[in-house]
Amino acid sequence: MDNSVLTTSDAKNLSLEEIFQKIFSSKTGLSSEDAKKRLEQFGKNEIVEKKSNLFLKFGFYFWGPIPWMIEIALILSALVSQWDDFWIILALLFLNVGVSFWEERKADHAIEALKQRLVQKAMVLRDNNWISVDSKELVPGDIARLRIGNFVPADVKIIEEDYVLADESSLTGESLPVEKHVSDIIFEGSIVNHGELTGIIVSTGMNTFFGHTAKLIQAAKAPSHLQEAIVKIGNFLTIFALVLVAIVFLVSLFRHENILEILQFSLILVVASIPVALPAVLSVTLAVGAIALAKKGAIVSKLAAIEELAGIDILCSDKTGTITKNQLSVAEIIGFNGFSEKDVLFSGVLASKKEDNDPIDNAIIEKAERENIFLETSKLKLVEFRSFDPITKKSEAIFEDNKGKKIIIAKGAPQSILALVQENKNNNKIMNFVEEFAKKGYRALGVAKKSGKSNWEICGLIALYDPPRIDSKETIQTAQSMGINVKMITGDHIAIAKETAKQVGLGTNIVQASSFINLSESEKTEIIENSDGFAEVYPENKFQIVEILQAKNHIIGMTGDGVNDAPALRKADAGIAVINATDAAKSVADIVFAQQGLSTIIDSIKESRKIFQRMTNYAIYRIAETIRILIFVSLSIIVFNFYPVSAVIIVLLAILNDVSIMTIAYDNVKYSDKPERWNMQSLLGVATFLGIIGVFTSFTVLYIGLEILKLPLATLQTFIYLKLSIAGHFLIFAARTKKGFWTVKPSKILLAAVLGTQTIATIIAVYGILLAPIGWNLAAIVWALAISSFLITDFLKTRFYKIFEQNP
Repeated sequence: MDNSVLTTSDAKNLSLEEIFQKIFSSKTGLSSEDAKKRLEQFGKNEIVEKKSNLFLKFGFYFWGPIPWMIEIALILSALVSQWDDFWIILALLFLNVGVSFWEERKADHAIEALKQRLVQKAMVLRDNNWISVDSKELVPGDIARLRIGNFVPADVKIIEEDYVLADESSLTGESLPVEKHVSDIIFEGSIVNHGELTGIIVSTGMNTFFGHTAKLIQAAKAPSHLQEAIVKIGNFLTIFALVLVAIVFLVSLFRHENILEILQFSLILVVASIPVALPAVLSVTLAVGAIALAKKGAIVSKLAAIEELAGIDILCSDKTGTITKNQLSVAEIIGFNGFSEKDVLFSGVLASKKEDNDPIDNAIIEKAERENIFLETSKLKLVEFRSFDPITKKSEAIFEDNKGKKIIIAKGAPQSILALVQENKNNNKIMNFVEEFAKKGYRALGVAKKSGKSNWEICGLIALYDPPRIDSKETIQTAQSMGINVKMITGDHIAIAKETAKQVGLGTNIVQASSFINLSESEKTEIIENSDGFAEVYPENKFQIVEILQAKNHIIGMTGDGVNDAPALRKADAGIAVINATDAAKSVADIVFAQQGLSTIIDSIKESRKIFQRMTNYAIYRIAETIRILIFVSLSIIVFNFYPVSAVIIVLLAILNDVSIMTIAYDNVKYSDKPERWNMQSLLGVATFLGIIGVFTSFTVLYIGLEILKLPLATLQTFIYLKLSIAGHFLIFAARTKKGFWTVKPSKILLAAVLGTQTIATIIAVYGILLAPIGWNLAAIVWALAISSFLITDFLKTRFYKIFEQNP
């Protein structure tokens, strides 16, 4: 058997050792033993790493910054022999760990499942047939075929190539593409920028160059807006809690109270006040949202991109395939220099390659098939084919006829084709036709021919038409009503861009990219901000457009599909790889679309704004609830020398709260008609206002229980506990809307969670489980007071929003 190729049938009859001996010995120089050891070590490392990650993640929840406070409180409860507190606090610790760990693990699994839909494919030769397989199924010895735009899935030794340039920036940081030749290794993780190649896979997985260096080349990335928001909210609540608890602690020391009991109570109060569940709740909300987006055809590769998508105020959209149908057809053909329409089409077919599945090539080939042009191509022998190069904007094919005469055909942008011809008296005439085509919305394609030693000749023009999608006009109007400025970006002629923009309801202030390249920064910014779109755009122009708009504090969504779109997709706040995008575009995009059209993008923005709204609602609720409990408890102790709640009550409040609040990820919300951003002034203002109202209503209940009902201390604490629990959960319904709570119907799961936990809280209070019993009569009074305070809070909230929005 030839050691250079290992077929599937051969592999079935060989052991693992024999496979490595035949493949690795001949292709990599490794002995079979070395190869086996490397595989075994890789398998062990992978298992150990997975187990270690699981253990470390679970351990973090026990030994992280919040759990250690609970653990100290647990020890203090044992020291002062408060065993009821001890067991309840222990339960809180395990519940806190379990809920956080389980929910984040579930979120991780959800995202991992979505990422499986983005798995890279590779063309390999198996049993003498070219087939597409998942990259993870590649094995050393496979023969692989790679072309422009492909993500390299393994270390590949080139055995045949057509002037290959590889982008290895993700490996080396080098921005310039690297030339690759026969016998060179093209590494996993790089991208084919130019040309095509056939090669043999020599290393996969962690044995590749990328596998060895991946951890060393991870680039530091600035925190997302979401991460910054979580840090700000967490810092605010933590500082607020520590200051108030410190005052309570010092006052209690001054009153000569038991220091261990004071310390235990203070720690429990801090734990209940700090938003321990904030990261977990937001992660779950994002994960649930990512699944919802996937159902709409948008696969999220980075969770934080959902938040960025919600904040987009400028969407730079590709014309082809997004605004238009990407269903090219040949509209007209014009011949020059004695070439007929059939001659032009024949030459166009010669410079096309069916297996590349290129939309332009497909349109020309389909036209040729209808006219039986392919019957004549069999008379020529293909010597070399150079695929379309986005830099030179043309493709070329070299043939030999039956007499050995060399014929070269070029097909591409009219300007590129005209540049081949040294002297051409028809230049003006040809460009006039290009202009006329463009006014009709047609894209012109030039075709030229060179026979033997003669000069290049222009054969003619092929006009291609890609009609706008039926829903594009309506979708753009919807986007504009949502505060999104849609800017069309295309490499096509400016007249085509203007005609397309007119058809879909965009403005016709379309500018050529070349018109602002050499201007000052201020002039560039003004032109780019005020334009409706850009024509004759090169990939580097896209990057520049994104950079300039971001400098003006815009949040940018950028669509793209080609290898040269990758820098702009990476730069954009939300890089969007459209359907049929190259591996290069998918690898850097934040979101990959599995469906065509601008409507898919707009639907995804709507969904992301809903997700953002859920996160905002939770943040408002969490801050308001912390302020309510902290200020009420602290003032009661400091001013009235009265402990309204015990450590056990605080633990119970925290347990029931964390269990129910996770369901906010599934809540019903209305998306905003404006781009979403974290407005800390507004968020903290509303949350503080709701929290202060809660403080007043809590003292009202304390007054009723103490002065009117004359309840004993233990019963009064249970009375207050039930009020804090019910009113606290009802606060969710006030925090989730700007108008009356009834304007947006809550989800069934959120409603069930709140009513379920409050039924449990009522039973605990009525029958005195861990607390003094209060009976059904007092429980009914608490429910009436809690509902009344909720209605008052909701009314005052709507008034506050009106005043706040009028005077931001």
